[in-house]
Amino acid sequence: MDLPLRGYAELLSKYMKPQWPRTVLLAALLLGSIGLQLLNPQIVRYFIDSALASAGPDTLVMAALLFIAVALANQGLTVAATYVSGVVGWTATNALRTDLAAHCLGLDMTFHKTHTPGELIERIDGDVTALSNFFSRFVVQVFGNMLLMLGVVIVLFFEDWRVGLALFVFALLATLVLARSRNIAVSALAAERQGFADLFGFIEERLSGLPDIKANGAQSYVMLRLYQVMRALYRKGRKAWAMDVLVWVITMLIFALGYVVAFGMGAYLYSTAAITIGTVFLFFNYIEILRRPLEEITEQMQELQKASAGIGRVQALYRIENKIIEGEGTQAIPTGPLAVEFRDVTFGYDQEETVLKDFSFHLQPGKVLGLLGPTGSGKTTLTRLLFRLYDPGAGAIRLGDGDIREARIADLRQRVGMVTQDVQLFHATVRDNLTLFDKSIPDDRILEVIREVGLYRWYESLSDGLDTELGPGGAGLSAGEAQLLAFTRVFLKDPGLVILDEASSRLDPATERRIEYAVEKLLRNRTGIIIAHRLATVQRADEVMILEEGRIREHGPREWLAGNPGSHFSHLLRTGMEEVLV
Repeated sequence: MDLPLRGYAELLSKYMKPQWPRTVLLAALLLGSIGLQLLNPQIVRYFIDSALASAGPDTLVMAALLFIAVALANQGLTVAATYVSGVVGWTATNALRTDLAAHCLGLDMTFHKTHTPGELIERIDGDVTALSNFFSRFVVQVFGNMLLMLGVVIVLFFEDWRVGLALFVFALLATLVLARSRNIAVSALAAERQGFADLFGFIEERLSGLPDIKANGAQSYVMLRLYQVMRALYRKGRKAWAMDVLVWVITMLIFALGYVVAFGMGAYLYSTAAITIGTVFLFFNYIEILRRPLEEITEQMQELQKASAGIGRVQALYRIENKIIEGEGTQAIPTGPLAVEFRDVTFGYDQEETVLKDFSFHLQPGKVLGLLGPTGSGKTTLTRLLFRLYDPGAGAIRLGDGDIREARIADLRQRVGMVTQDVQLFHATVRDNLTLFDKSIPDDRILEVIREVGLYRWYESLSDGLDTELGPGGAGLSAGEAQLLAFTRVFLKDPGLVILDEASSRLDPATERRIEYAVEKLLRNRTGIIIAHRLATVQRADEVMILEEGRIREHGPREWLAGNPGSHFSHLLRTGMEEVLV
């Protein structure tokens, strides 16, 4: 993975530009530290030469105090620079996390079917965390340390041009070698990051399926697979570490060469009486100063390799485009009950299998359609297409008077409501769970709907009313209460089309009877689609459609189909063959 510098520059510009005052302050702090680092060796030389010349105690004490003061000031600047760089880094990475999370949330369901939540957590948090140092210190430290190296070389030129020239050549060669080695470990580090993503994805999937794993005695197999995934991560991590250390080894060899040059030149010039012993110590101190920026540049190069792996994966994630194109909003979805029409729709989740084949039907506004069919016949797929979670490969879907692809997605989903068997509740207040964090819905409207669905007695038992916090996943709620909360959500949306995916199947008979009136009221003056796994569920439907292998086997008015001895629906009613519907 050899990322161009343009990729680094674009990322830095986007997330550092809003923080330019802090970046300027950080640069000023580092430049001040550079100046003080160049000053202290001069004080050391003065102290040594003065001591050898039998200078008075006052002179030596003043030199020592000045050395301590400069060192303390340098440490103060370093602490301030570390604090500012931390603020800059975390501000930038948090902004990047926000943008990346929003990008992933906006992608279509095909993307989310192929990427586990655990993997996405690692991509959004782990990869971005690796970029923190890149944002906070990389550019400033690399250029600052290069400036420090240049300052050392210039000072040494003034001391002795031969020493200055020798160390200039050394510093130039060292910088070139380090620059060439910056991509040595990038591929290995990227593979290690992917290994972490695989591990988190594996853990997330197994934790979510824990009841089934325990019920079927699959713990041993899961542990075996965990060991295999961790072993693969260990091997990738070991390779990444070895490649990362290689850069450190190269740096140590460069330092050894630098010491040879410094001591060799110092010994030669001192033997010829060209310099004092204090100047020899000056050379040593400056080579130590030269060593520090080289070490930090090496460290930054290692961080850059980690950042390069993260940047590559972040950019790869950004390059994934949403297959669901936002509508222009030229066709507004009308108010009131909505007509539903599928025109020659063909759809498959992948190219190998087609779920719906040349699928066409029309549902009049205000009518309720009962949707029957065995598992895999396309019932749920039909509703996902209506929400534009997916787009058909061919054909068109119309709500009201227009193609749903012409409407804005937010407007479409506001006009279509769904209640399923599985209710997603959040660790948030009752109000936020019912409104899905829409602050524009007044409390009076929420309480009115709570009464309509028969939840008011439950609401009165809450300690803080609408401000009561629900546990993660709705912990503490019964299945019936969770289902009634889902009905409340749909009432609050006031949609023109309501989809019920066997929404009362999880309820006990008493709770089911309690919401029967609410369901009828919800479907009143609205178009409805009821996905049924029980024949009794479609008794309120005006029309019945039976699907089979992605095609319509039978469709017509419910009463007519029930009274027609030759219809498949009538046959199901007579024989009670509900097992063919699941």
